[in-house]
This record gives sequence, structure tokens and C-alpha cells, in this order.
Amino acid sequence: MTDNTPENAPTSATTSPGTRCGMVAVIGAPNAGKSTLVNQLVGQKVAITSAKAQTTRARMLGIALHELDGAGVQMILVDTPGIFAPRRRLDRAMVSAAWEGAEAADAVLLLVDPIKQRRHELEPLLEALANRPERKILVINKVDRSKKEPMLALAQDLAGKVDFAEIYFVSALTGDGVPELKDALAGMMPEGEWMYPEDQVSDASERLLAAEITREQLYQQLHEELPYDSAVRPEKYEVRKDGSIEIHQQIVVARETQRAIVLGKGGSRIKQIGAAARKELSEVLGVPVHLYLHVKQLENWAEDKEIFEEMGLDWVR
Repeated sequence: MTDNTPENAPTSATTSPGTRCGMVAVIGAPNAGKSTLVNQLVGQKVAITSAKAQTTRARMLGIALHELDGAGVQMILVDTPGIFAPRRRLDRAMVSAAWEGAEAADAVLLLVDPIKQRRHELEPLLEALANRPERKILVINKVDRSKKEPMLALAQDLAGKVDFAEIYFVSALTGDGVPELKDALAGMMPEGEWMYPEDQVSDASERLLAAEITREQLYQQLHEELPYDSAVRPEKYEVRKDGSIEIHQQIVVARETQRAIVLGKGGSRIKQIGAAARKELSEVLGVPVHLYLHVKQLENWAEDKEIFEEMGLDWVR
């Protein structure tokens, strides 16, 4: 990802007649596989994935290109945070961001995990979707791990509660069924100029994407040791004269015991997290990366408006 477009600033691209451009909101219960599906549709990584629920926080956009009947199609994918019962301020901000992502979309894609289902979180979502005007698509995920009959029964059950225009069965992990879904979504996009240049795959600034990649490593390496209440704050993002990028980030945790976990014995754990994040960032950005991490204990960070804005979330009371 090497575009230099200013953060969150759509730029028109020169397009041929008959081009299409539209927005697809990807919603679902936490951990349904939304980020993985967005990455599949785009064809490269733009959103972090984790086995831990509720890892997506900001409204990360993926921009997928497709060709339909000889015309270029640009699909702007809004990878929303998992919608769930909000308790803390952070939860409320994430849910607010999710619904904002669905507004004015040309299609709303509901992704469902047929194995876990999470019905207590799925049912309120179905009720809210039933009365929304957008064109709704049901996508049942994990066909590579689920049995056919229960999946068909689940799809029939959900279709009885919401007027879905179409239903698809895919594996976001393996890509099975994704090309057919992408074809269908492209056909739903209205004619219009592209909103972003052809080589841009996300509207997330590289600064924010870098913080997300580090946070993904926190989850992957610490698993259940580190609770959900941690954040990665971008502090400095600078291109050096040799073309490499220098990145400084602050890992924020709520308690001193969590700080010790992130650091590890003799700083071993944070070195491992930094090395893995640095490797992936170099691959994503296409240049050498110098990553500097430090950990700060801040008991009430989830009540800090500045931290929320740095994470790309709106301050929700």
C-alpha cells in the first residue's frame, strides 16, 4: 500500500464510460469473519483479523475492483465493528460506528457464522435490519467447516425474518464462493465515477493501519492473557531519506499487571510483538520499517476522548 492520499480524502480517478461505484456495508455479530471477508474481496490485507471477538474498532474501508460486462466497478467495503450489546463507552462508540457504516450503503451484507451463530447478538441485529431500506444480502460463512443441511436450515430461518435480496454461502478463509459473491455485489453498484484512485485499496491512513497491525499481534501472541481493554496509539510516522519508514507507537493498558504481561521477562514479549508487526508492515508498505514500541499503563484510557479519535472512533456518550 503506497498511496499518498491525505487521510480520509477521497480522490476522483479517471474512469471510462459506464463505470460503477458504490458502497457495501459488511455487518454481523462479533467474530463472524467480516475482516477476513473484506480482505478476500479486496485481494489483500486491509483489515486486521483475530480469533478474539470485537477486534475491529474503526470503520476500516477496503476498496475492491471488479469488471462487469466490460465496465470497471469500484466497491467501497465498510468493514464495521461487530454489533453487540454496548456497555462501556468503547462498546457504544464501536456500535455507533457500525450503524453509521450501514447508512446510505448500496447494499448491506450480513455475515453469519453457522457454527457459533451467537443468536443472542444476531437476533437484535435481524430485528434492526428488517426495517432498514438498503438492499440486504445474507452471507453464510465457513462452508469449509459446516454441514450443508444445518446451513440451509439456518439460511431459511433467517430469510423468514428479513427480506434478503440474495443468499450466498462462502468461506472467507479459503475464498470458496467469494468470486460469485463479488460478481453479485458488483452488479448492485450504481453507475458513477470512481471515488478513489485505481491503486488505492483502503482509506485508512498508513499510520492507523500500522497501529492496527501491531494490535493484531498483541491479540495473536497474548491470546487470553491480555484482556480486550488495550489500545495502540500512533505517535510518530515518518518517511526517512532512504525511503524507509520510522514508526513509534504506544501500547496502552489499564493495569500495571497487564503492562508486565506485554513487556514479558526482560522485555522478551514486546520484542517478539514488535518483530512480527515490523515484518508484516514491511510487506504491506513495501519498504523497510523501523518500529519502536513502548507500553504505558493508563487506568481510565477508555474514557479519554483523544485516544478514541486516534483510533478512528467518534466520541460517544
